[in-house]
Amino acid sequence: MPHLHIESFNPISLPNTAGDVAFDFMATSRGEGKESLIATRYKEREFFILHKKSGEKDLLKSDKITRPSPNFLVKHSLLAYAQASNSTILDSNVDTAGENVHLQTHDALKSVDFFANNFPTGSEMRLEVGFGSARHLLHQAAANPDVLFIGLEIHKPSIEQALKQITIQNLTNLMILDYDARLFLEFVPSNVLSCIYVHFPVPWDKKPHRRVIGDAFVNEAIRALAPRGRLELRTDSENYYRFALETYSHPPYVSFEVHKNRDIAITSKYEDRWKRMEKNIYDVTLINDLESPEKVLEGDFHFSTTKIEDSILPAIERQLFRREWGFLHAEASFDIREGGWMVRLAMGSFDRPEHLYLIVQNGQARYFPTLPVRSSANIHAHILLNELLHG
Repeated sequence: MPHLHIESFNPISLPNTAGDVAFDFMATSRGEGKESLIATRYKEREFFILHKKSGEKDLLKSDKITRPSPNFLVKHSLLAYAQASNSTILDSNVDTAGENVHLQTHDALKSVDFFANNFPTGSEMRLEVGFGSARHLLHQAAANPDVLFIGLEIHKPSIEQALKQITIQNLTNLMILDYDARLFLEFVPSNVLSCIYVHFPVPWDKKPHRRVIGDAFVNEAIRALAPRGRLELRTDSENYYRFALETYSHPPYVSFEVHKNRDIAITSKYEDRWKRMEKNIYDVTLINDLESPEKVLEGDFHFSTTKIEDSILPAIERQLFRREWGFLHAEASFDIREGGWMVRLAMGSFDRPEHLYLIVQNGQARYFPTLPVRSSANIHAHILLNELLHG
């Protein structure tokens, strides 16, 4: 992760700008282990730069929850803040190279709002979950120019490598999103995907509840798949293979195929290595047999305009609220130097929690950096939060 170690932390007056980077406000944690978050805007992205003590040094890096892609956004913003605050850099892993030309000329990297607000339609669509090196995803997009491909990945270097290749190969039918697939599926319209690829996911043998494939994921996948649409798991893990067979057997009105050591048109470097080691490769494919009704979610993420009193913060900070639909957890609280306060939230489903911030300034609340994903559990969590904020 890009970071700078500086001699001392020098807060600047806010709001402020340093070249093309804007700094809006700073929030400091209210508990032990003081850390500060500087709200940053660059290239239409909002995120936090994190400051905290690291031994005798001061550390600047991107906040994990709001960290944007590609990494150039973080690097450029870190250097901009160091320059604006006249900070002495002691050591860093941030280079001063300009943005990679291949990352400047495409719009393949999308935000979750792009899909949540206006999901693309009009062509066959396929989804790959955790594309890794993107060999398979890029091959499929190049071989099927009339099909729209969506690639989901949370590993930043993999995202950047895929974006470079999209530009080099001039692929116009591929969109990339840095997001959790289990959350993403909840706002995919019904019956729109022809295939979902899940190739070599982390097996999580000691923590099977963390696997991508599970009952909730499979049910959402069936809803999002068109009739005869396919959910393809490819894995070298015999445990995952058997787990998927059992999970695929739960829904009614589906069929599935099983293959062992089947060759496919393109393989990853890891699969090539496993084959040299003579490991078995399993394919377990669920085939959807039904047309699903459209998913209807009631509710939104608007807050009441009634003024929020600052006295409400002690009643919610560091509190965990459990309900039958999921939970709401105010994990940490912050004072905003320019006025107001902020809470780091975890919310929604126990299996698929969402992490983001709640900012309260001038008695009004908003989420940062984006709205929660429009899932049933998140809407319930928002309703509860709105009630708590307004007594």
